[in-house]
Amino acid sequence: MNAVKTKFSIKDLENLAGVKAHTIRIWEKRYNLLKPERTPTNIRTYTLKDLQKLLNVTFLLEHKHKISKIAKNDSPAIVQMVKEIIAQKEKPENHQAINSFKIAMMNFDQQLFAKTFDSLSQQLSFREIFYQVLIPLLEEIGMLWQTNTIDPSHEHFITNLIKQKILLKIEEYQIEHTPNKEKVFVLFLPENEIHDLGLLFLNYEIVGHGYKCIYLGQSIMIENLKYLNVNQPNVHFVSYFTVKPEDTSVAEYVKSFNKELENDSVPFYIFGRKALRENIKGLPNNARLIKSIDSFIEDL
Repeated sequence: MNAVKTKFSIKDLENLAGVKAHTIRIWEKRYNLLKPERTPTNIRTYTLKDLQKLLNVTFLLEHKHKISKIAKNDSPAIVQMVKEIIAQKEKPENHQAINSFKIAMMNFDQQLFAKTFDSLSQQLSFREIFYQVLIPLLEEIGMLWQTNTIDPSHEHFITNLIKQKILLKIEEYQIEHTPNKEKVFVLFLPENEIHDLGLLFLNYEIVGHGYKCIYLGQSIMIENLKYLNVNQPNVHFVSYFTVKPEDTSVAEYVKSFNKELENDSVPFYIFGRKALRENIKGLPNNARLIKSIDSFIEDL
C-alpha cells in the first residue's frame, strides 16, 4: 500500500513549484505566506496544503498578480482567485492543469486526475492534451524523480493513469474504424526495456491514421518477432530505445535483428534517447532513426 507523502522539505517545494528556496523564505518572513513546522533541528517541513497554496500563488503571479496582494488572502480566497482566472479563459489553463495533475500524483488521487483530465477534454483534443499538458508534465516528473522529490511509486501511479486514457482512445477508434492493411506496424520494446508510454501513444497515432497496429509492449526478444515477419504482410517494425541495450549500440542491435529475422530490408523505425545519440551512418539501410512522433506521422 503506497503511503501518501504529506511532509515536504523546502527543496521539495522548490522543485515542485519552481520557486527558489530563498524566495520562499522571503515570502514567509515578509508576508507570512506559509507557516512551516520545524524539526527539533530547526529544519522547515511543509504540508500538502502548503504545496497546493504555493502552486496557486505561482499561477497568480504568472497572471500579473503581485505577491504583496496575493499574500493578504487566505488559502480559500487564493483558490477562488485562481478559479476566476480559469473561468475567464476560453480553454483550461495548461499550467494549472499540470499543477492539478502533480497534486493528484503526490496524493495518489485518481479522482482529481480524472476530474482534471475531463475538464481539459471539454476544450482540447486528446492529441492536444498529450502534447500541451501531459508531455510537459512527464518532463517535470522526470526532473522530480531525478532530484528525489518524488518516489518511483508516484511516477508509476501517474503514468499508469495516462496509459489508461491512451488505451481507451485506441479502443474507441478501433471499434469505429476498419484498419487499412496496406501497412502493418509491429510495436515493441527491446529486451529489458520497460518505458513504454511513448510507444503506447505512438500506437494511438498509428491506429488513428487508419493502419493496423500490433502492440507487443515491453521487453521483447528478437526471436519472438520472426513469426510476425513471416506471417504478416507489409510488416513494419517500430521500437523505442530509451536506456537499452546497455551492452551494444543500436546499430549492432539492428544488425542482430536483421540476422535473426533473415531479412535486411524489413522497415524498422527507431525512436528514443539512446537511439538519438547514435551515429546515423552506422545504421543498416532498413533502419530509420526518427527524431519525433510528428515527423513519423507526416510520413504516414
